[in-house]
Amino acid sequence: MTATLADYTTLGLGGPAGAFTSAGTEAELIDAVRTADAAAEPVLLIGGGSNLVISDAGFPGTVVAVNTRGIRYDDAGDGAVDVTVAAGEDWDDVVAATVAEGLAGLETLSGIPGRAGATPIQNVGAYGREVAEVITQVRVHDRERGRIVVLDNEACAFAYRTSRFKAAGARSVVLEVTFRLARQPQSLPVKYAELAAELGLAQGERAGIGEARAAVLKIRARKGMVLNPGDPDTRSAGSFFTNPIVTADQFARVEAAAAARQAGPVPRYEAGPGLVKIPAAWLIEHAGFARGYGAPSPARVSSKHTLALVNTGNATTADLLALAREIVSGVDSAYGVTLTPEPILIGVSF
Repeated sequence: MTATLADYTTLGLGGPAGAFTSAGTEAELIDAVRTADAAAEPVLLIGGGSNLVISDAGFPGTVVAVNTRGIRYDDAGDGAVDVTVAAGEDWDDVVAATVAEGLAGLETLSGIPGRAGATPIQNVGAYGREVAEVITQVRVHDRERGRIVVLDNEACAFAYRTSRFKAAGARSVVLEVTFRLARQPQSLPVKYAELAAELGLAQGERAGIGEARAAVLKIRARKGMVLNPGDPDTRSAGSFFTNPIVTADQFARVEAAAAARQAGPVPRYEAGPGLVKIPAAWLIEHAGFARGYGAPSPARVSSKHTLALVNTGNATTADLLALAREIVSGVDSAYGVTLTPEPILIGVSF
């Protein structure tokens, strides 16, 4: 079965697959990967396609659509519940299910497109939380060892928007992810100022888990970060760049550049001893790339959020990457900070 990969990505970009198969069970998933490996064919696993930028030339090997299903709840004691999720489950459906079960821990990760199996790979995060905080283990098919392996949280080597799974490429095929959540009506403490303001809370306070989820969905919708077929601003890969983490000296240089440009105060978040995180969206906007930049080109900055690059209908991957490179160059020129793409790039270099 052949396929055009643009049909399987939220950006609507990507050329043909050399071969395409859908895996609805864990056994089918492992078998598809083993078969391709035995034939020395490259393999691309695809779920929701929300974090992929695929070449216009497509992918020459075997593309496996991960469509496995299943959610299991196990009592972990002391009011905690282990929620084990098959890799192919829709992520927001998982979040909605845990909130309906009265479980706290995933509510601020509502509305993120994609599948559950992708969350540990990217260490998905939003609004001050990331999955590394609640993942206890990831069960994978190790392609090199030819067997199933269970990795605990520490072995996953989680870091900001990455993990051992991303760093090592496709060696590990994620089969299931286990999250330890708390059975309680209140959310985890709200860390993010924008979310706290939406909820009418001070940072560090808690909301009902349903309220927190609803607030996150509302914010994401305003930014075009919830998929909507009728809104071209949602035809994106979400945040295209990670928020850069810099040293205190680098941050001082950014502040000096901002002052020279009369850009106003630079927002900052502590990121560990001597480190500062700067919102990429602020850098992009204050380097001259406003919302909607690039219009009427089919690849442009979202009109709702400067961190999203969108395909308004007939862009190519080459168009999108040309825009991304222009932004990277502009931010580096203005502030001396190099932005890094967050999506996984397939068949293209940056």
